[in-house]
Amino acid sequence: MTRTNWAAFTAAAPELAHTAQERFAPYRHHVLATLRKDGSPRTSGLEVQFLDGELRFGMMPDSVKALDLLRDPRFALQANPGEGTAMGGTGDIRISGRAYEVTDPAVKGPYAQEVKPPEGPFHLFRTELTEVVRTYVEDDTYLVVESWRPGGPVRTVKRT
Repeated sequence: MTRTNWAAFTAAAPELAHTAQERFAPYRHHVLATLRKDGSPRTSGLEVQFLDGELRFGMMPDSVKALDLLRDPRFALQANPGEGTAMGGTGDIRISGRAYEVTDPAVKGPYAQEVKPPEGPFHLFRTELTEVVRTYVEDDTYLVVESWRPGGPVRTVKRT
């Protein structure tokens, strides 16, 4: 199975990838959903970084969201909707996938130099994408849903 990181997504769906990355850029905090031990969802605030063709998450040591991902790597991430409506501007972006911890100092060191997390240990996760969805309103008439999954094209559905 081919690993689908941010670079692979960008190559497969460049316009959607560009729009998605632009949607995350204006805000520092976004919403991450992970799975608790009992399988119920947990949402947490999260900062994300797009570095070296990867969507990465850095977390405080032993944070509950990090422990969730270490136990079950599935996640859903929603871009901060910003002020006003979640459908304004470029719309709403949601990314699903799996997050795996990175322990290699050759990766964590440059990440820490670029992002400058608080001093001390931290968890770093790389992501493998399973779905990217953009939802927006077009011409104040249509709800448009663009979705992408690995191995397929971007699919667009318009609803009135």
